[in-house]
Amino acid sequence: MAATLFTPLRLRGMELKNRIVVSPMCQYSSEDGFATDWHLVHLGSRAVGGADLILFEATAVSPEGRITPDDLGLWKDEHIAGLQRITSFITAQGAVPGVQLAHAGRKASVSSPWKGGEPVAAAAGGWQPVAPSALPFRPTDPKPLALDTAGLREVRDDFRAATKRALMAGFKVIEIHAAHGYLLHEFFSPLSNQRTDAYGGSFENRIRLLLEVTAAVRKSWPDEYPVFVRISATDWVDGGWTIDDSVALTRELKNHGVDLIDASTGGNVSDAKIPAGPGYQVEFAERIRQETGMPTGSVGIITTAEQAEEILASEQADLVLLAREFLRDPYFPLHAAQTLDADLAWPVQYERAKRQ
Repeated sequence: MAATLFTPLRLRGMELKNRIVVSPMCQYSSEDGFATDWHLVHLGSRAVGGADLILFEATAVSPEGRITPDDLGLWKDEHIAGLQRITSFITAQGAVPGVQLAHAGRKASVSSPWKGGEPVAAAAGGWQPVAPSALPFRPTDPKPLALDTAGLREVRDDFRAATKRALMAGFKVIEIHAAHGYLLHEFFSPLSNQRTDAYGGSFENRIRLLLEVTAAVRKSWPDEYPVFVRISATDWVDGGWTIDDSVALTRELKNHGVDLIDASTGGNVSDAKIPAGPGYQVEFAERIRQETGMPTGSVGIITTAEQAEEILASEQADLVLLAREFLRDPYFPLHAAQTLDADLAWPVQYERAKRQ
């Protein structure tokens, strides 16, 4: 039998040739949000390496939505040309460029990991983080500003505008980042949302902003192109967001035109105990898929061709998203095809090395 990993998947008007996705990975290599040669080589090499969907890193919809001052952005038209250069190269390799649109919320205005990852003061180029409620991520972090009505409207407008720019930049998939303790996740988790207005309290109120953002994105995006949403399927903390909540949320997102749930976990609580290990998040993608009929992507310590194939062949997910393994091996799909005895086309420039 043919390896499931190398079978096509149709989502709306787009067909992926295989099920291997480059997961969004922050590179912290931008200045004022602009893409650089680093992004071209980093992302382009994964397209050359056989991945069929290349998701760009968390790309800020506004300056204050950046995690760090070094984040990629799509908050102004000037960002389009640099991104278009990269999407054109990816498309020329027969792959699909996608972008993860993001707002960091209360986890914004920190330095890049190799610069310490600590809050950046305004005097040093930082800015005021915003959130559902004035609750910091870590006790030592400055308090974020709770968004008012005007701030909520601005978030929706920023996602809408970034979506339109993404289309002009040549992207064909949008992923809304609603995971890992960033703004949209902060709203739907009761651990970070203590509001008493229409955006807090009940489940329906806490998911309201995500649904509004999703509707704005879907309306601004061509019908033939898919929209993904990355969620944290659990907070891994008692009293927090749960897999049951994620199943209910997915049903709502399905009604709002979402085509796939990218199921990650955690990130909203600084001291959560997360049992990380090979494939530790697969069960969440599987349950969401089984109970809602929504296609899912699985992510989290997927490192071998055999492991990825088992996830797909056993119908636990529809796509596998690899992050760190792609940092170790940009050509993972080409090597996985050899391992699974599948015929995956190599770039003509590399064909002489296809068989040893």
